[in-house]
Amino acid sequence: MTTLIFPAGMPGSISYLHTCNEQKKQVIGASSLRNDPSREQYSRWAFLPYVTDPTFESELARLLSTSKVSEIFTANPTVWNVLSKLLPSLAPDVSLVGDSPVREVLSTYRSSMLVSNRLWESREFLQLGSKAMARMSQANFNAMVHHTNTIPGMCDHQKLLALSEIFRDAPSGDVVEIGSWWGKSAFILNFLAQHYQIGPTLCVDPWAIEHTLQDVPLLNEMAEEMSVDEGHQVFLTNLIPYSRGELNFLRMPSVEAATVYRESERVESEAFGTTEYARKISVLHIDGNHKQEAVEADFAAWSDLVVAGGWIIFDDYRWPYGDGPKVVADRVLQSRVEGIERAFYMGGAMFVQTSSAQLPC
Repeated sequence: MTTLIFPAGMPGSISYLHTCNEQKKQVIGASSLRNDPSREQYSRWAFLPYVTDPTFESELARLLSTSKVSEIFTANPTVWNVLSKLLPSLAPDVSLVGDSPVREVLSTYRSSMLVSNRLWESREFLQLGSKAMARMSQANFNAMVHHTNTIPGMCDHQKLLALSEIFRDAPSGDVVEIGSWWGKSAFILNFLAQHYQIGPTLCVDPWAIEHTLQDVPLLNEMAEEMSVDEGHQVFLTNLIPYSRGELNFLRMPSVEAATVYRESERVESEAFGTTEYARKISVLHIDGNHKQEAVEADFAAWSDLVVAGGWIIFDDYRWPYGDGPKVVADRVLQSRVEGIERAFYMGGAMFVQTSSAQLPC
């Protein structure tokens, strides 16, 4: 049985072609363009007139019969509407793949809006000082939630909500993330830093397998299946559109990157260009390797650069695969209470705001 993709050259069509190829489906592409450049991507090809052409119905019926088509995929809303009305009588055994392209596109926005509205209504959880900046508009908040949802990763909505609040009470300085992978939380940090004019964002990640491995064999098996270079490329793809000169990265281990950060106010990369940093940290997000010794090393290398009133975030404070982040965070919370303005747990992370410029390791 064969899947017909028509029109074959639309981005959604090419994406579905790749899905069919992975599933070993027989595919025939069709177009109303005599010289469609997408033709070379299909092993089988056919011409169909435009749906407005009087011969479209007869030519479609002939193609469905001769090619033994069992289903049709279209990314074109007009074509989908025509086929949804035509197929029940013309070819009742041929199915139309998926829902209307319009409804499928809008469903992602509607889903984001439902989440965003729920979070917006529950945002009064944190009592900030009188100097806290005003909340962003709901439109900006909706945009942040939607674009966050398009990036793969483990940052949940409750953590997003907490981040959106703490940035209202963050001093000027750099935003540093240790462990960025595909860039989901990096996008949130950068979005908030730009909106509240806190400072530029620096992402630190070696994107190297030896630094990805944990003390958990189950996680290591998964890590070894992933390409770290591909992970870095996904990060670049996700973040380049939002950088605006205020975001960059260091592809190296955290402790090594801390030395580079201390020695130079400038970070350069081909992808993001040149970014100037203050070398004073407003928000430090620790989400690298979760082994206790790795979390301790990350904290020791960077925490003394956090300015008074700045935030330190220990991600995965409660983690089903180990307690490295919790052990280090608890030590910080217990060792010098007078150095902490406030602390709270939300969305899997421990948020700590300093009242002095340095916390003990």
